[in-house]
Amino acid sequence: MQLKLAPYVINTPTLINGYMKIAIFFTLLILSFNINAQSSACTDFHKKHCKVNTKTTGKEWQYNAQSKSGLFKQGDVSKLRCVIYKGMDYRISVCCETVIGDKVNYKIFDVRTNELLFDNLKSEGVQVFEFQSASTRQLLIEVTVPKGAAEKSDSKSANSACVGLLIEHRISERQGFSQY
Repeated sequence: MQLKLAPYVINTPTLINGYMKIAIFFTLLILSFNINAQSSACTDFHKKHCKVNTKTTGKEWQYNAQSKSGLFKQGDVSKLRCVIYKGMDYRISVCCETVIGDKVNYKIFDVRTNELLFDNLKSEGVQVFEFQSASTRQLLIEVTVPKGAAEKSDSKSANSACVGLLIEHRISERQGFSQY
């Protein structure tokens, strides 16, 4: 009895193609972790560093989901649209890492009329602004990181740092005979 074995042929192009797909997959996976790590360095910066401790009587400030953080370089300008509602008090806090200085400039505009509603440079550079909304409207908040001397940082380049914009709200106290 004779045993015939069928020749086993390895298809080299298919094998190499499979290895290439695996190598490309792992390369992209590693790169995505790196990109995600860089972008997430500032993700919750506003939640951790922009919170203002104030003693208030009545209702507490609530976190507004329109709040944002980002990585900024000196001289960067960024704009954020947000909606404010009638009958609400708002508090806007801006903060940054000391690597790019301790002050951030910001302006608040009415989107419909393009009217400048607030400029912190005209208010001695305050980083916290509280106001009451008389009507529902859309605002544009323009944040500017001024150019200046930078400190050295290990995690990011020396001229960039996290900037946070924290928006908080609460129901306004009724005043006088008015009702909402």
